[in-house]
Parts: sequence; C-alpha cells; structure tokens
Amino acid sequence: MTAVDTPRPAASTWAPDTTAVHEALVAGARPRPQGPLAASATFGWRTLLRIKHVPEQLFDVTAFPVMMTLIFTFLFGGALAGSVDAYIQFFLPGILVQSILMITMYTGVALNTDIEKGVFDRIRSLPVWRPSALVGALLGDVLRFMLASAVVIGLGLLLGFRPDGGPLGVLAAVGLLLVFAFALGWIWTFLALRLQTPNAVMGWSMLVITPLTFGSNIFVDPATMPGWLQGFVDVNPVSHLVTAIRGLMHGDPVGNEVLMVFGWAILLVAVLGPLTMRRYGNRS
Repeated sequence: MTAVDTPRPAASTWAPDTTAVHEALVAGARPRPQGPLAASATFGWRTLLRIKHVPEQLFDVTAFPVMMTLIFTFLFGGALAGSVDAYIQFFLPGILVQSILMITMYTGVALNTDIEKGVFDRIRSLPVWRPSALVGALLGDVLRFMLASAVVIGLGLLLGFRPDGGPLGVLAAVGLLLVFAFALGWIWTFLALRLQTPNAVMGWSMLVITPLTFGSNIFVDPATMPGWLQGFVDVNPVSHLVTAIRGLMHGDPVGNEVLMVFGWAILLVAVLGPLTMRRYGNRS
C-alpha cells in the first residue's frame, strides 16, 4: 500500500490592520493625570475602604480607647484625686492624647503589609505624584483619629467630664491633636520602609511611643516625680501637647504650648518627610 499524502492547508495570509489598532488606542482624549491633592485624596479613600472590607480595623479606634479610658479612670481616680469625677477633669484630655497617639502606629503597620504583599511596587509604578501614597495614607487615618476622639470625649462626658472651654475649645483641642498625630505618623512610615515585617514595625513603634506617653503628664502632675524624670517630662513633646489640650478644653491660656506643639509637628515633617521619601524612592 502506498501512503496518501494529506494536503496541507495553505498558510494564512491575514495580517492585523495596524492602522485601525492604532486609531482605536488613541481615540478620544487621554485622561489627565491626577494632581498632588487629588492623588493623595484617592489613596486616603483607599485607606478608608480597608475598613469597609475589614471592619475589625475599627477595634483600635473604638474598643481600645474605651478600654483605656475606663481602666485608668477607675484605677487611678480614687487614689490620685479622691473621686472619679474629680480625676476625669484632669485625666480625660491626657487619655485622649494617649489613645490617638497609640493608634498612629498602625499607619506604618499597614504600609509594611503593603510592601510584604507586593502592593507597594504596584503603587510606585503609577504615574502619580510620588509622595501621594504616603500622604494619602496619613490623611485617611486622620478620619479614624477623629472617630476615636469622638468616642473618648463622648465617654468622658458620660463619666462626668465638663470642659469649661465649651464646644469650640474641644474642637480646637481635637484639631491640634490631629495635626500632631499626622506629623507623628511620619515616624511610623519611615520605620515601615526600613524594617522587614509588620511585627517589627509594631515592636519598634511601641518602643518609641511607650516612654513618650507614660513619661509625660498624662496621668499625674509632674511635680510629684523625681527631678531626673521631671527633666524628661518637661522636654517631652507629648507633655506640651497634653498641656495644650487641657488648656484649650478648660479655657486656660496656653498660647506658648500650642506654638510648641506646632513647632514639634513642623520639625517632625521637615526631618522625617524627606528621609521617608528618599527611602521610598530608593527601596528596591
């Protein structure tokens, strides 16, 4: 038997119309790239969307401040001031500061998580203002801090806190706190770009924030402390912040302390902002 050769199909001569493809790709006006403010707002919205998909993130801005306020108020109130009602007038501005500053570290933890998952590299490849991802994350967290502030102040009012400065004094105090919290967040973003894991960021953040909050005038009058500790408390930026917050809430003149807080905030952003952005651009 002889093999029968099967005829091969003729090679296709079709070729894509490159002109039509090019016209389809360039048809219409190209979208304009976002400016710095719009890009930062977009990344801030991304930070808030995390709460929608992971509601457990609200724990640190709701349950944590409530727990801190109740524990320390009833633990120290009777011993230090004779009653909870008397102590809450002194203590609530301080615990408000501590609650907000303690949760600022989650900004760095979230950024390091993005780095670990590879989201960081995708964000850096986008044609947007380079610092917008970091600025947006910090701005998004400001809304979380506002929620935590409302929780602490609302609980304080239920416990008997009465701010003599009125609503305007309280709003001014919260605004000042948010400014400082935004500036402090640059420390955690810098650590997030330097350290390898979210747990490492959390550990170093606690190492920084613990002496700043507990070694301040949040819980007691520094006059009762030994001299060497008073020296640290006097230069501690958190002490200046707490004094300013107390003064604004109770209607006391604290102009110098407010200027000190703004000075610390400007210094933190001026120093850590460029360092963070340099690390952000060089990280591979």
